[in-house]
Amino acid sequence: MYILNKNNLIFPHPHTADKSGIVAIGGDLSLERLKLAYPYGFFPWYNPGEPIIWWHPDPRFVIFTHEIRVTKSMRPYFNQERYKLTFDQEFLKVIEACQHIKRKGQPGTWISDEIIEAYYELHQEGFAHSVEVWDQDENLVGGLYGTCFGKIFFGESMFSVESNTSKFALISLAKLLQRKGFEIIDCQMPNDHLKKMGGRYLKREKFLEYLRQNIFEETLTHDWNTIINDVPVHKILSIQ
Repeated sequence: MYILNKNNLIFPHPHTADKSGIVAIGGDLSLERLKLAYPYGFFPWYNPGEPIIWWHPDPRFVIFTHEIRVTKSMRPYFNQERYKLTFDQEFLKVIEACQHIKRKGQPGTWISDEIIEAYYELHQEGFAHSVEVWDQDENLVGGLYGTCFGKIFFGESMFSVESNTSKFALISLAKLLQRKGFEIIDCQMPNDHLKKMGGRYLKREKFLEYLRQNIFEETLTHDWNTIINDVPVHKILSIQ
């Protein structure tokens, strides 16, 4: 197992990962290391109080933006504008909700205060973004957050206070990113929820091909509420 040195910004080759997808342990969550990790497909995932574990799973679980699945039951959420959608307005509230809101079958959370601090710094630099879903009374009822490098969005976590609000956030994100030329939302690890929404596996070598092409793409580091969320909610599903 490769042990990362805090004083040396380097990662081993993705092909050195073990069968579970673990490629290295240690290092830190500095801004510089995270900005190096994500463009090459590495991401941290570990329990609070444990050493940082870096992953590069094979196969990779992704959603192609044009393949996001919209069920008949979800269409009224958009057509009737049941919710308001914003980007990057309450990043801290979104990541803290992902930390605290309990999920079925999950006894705890991997989102530590260390993670929150690191990704908030990444957000302030324009590389981490949040999607917020608001009800008619301006209550935050769902959302997600992740990082963006080039034209790939690397999803981290999502939450729902009301039924289907995380789906609303993900569908909106996929459709609006598709409009901006994004092909892939990296989901990192599979779950039943994401499978039902159109997620599928990519072999590591194919995923690396996308990453290599992505290096030459410009990263949208501005406030996404002004450059992404420029389509009315009721027109989002019409994006092709």
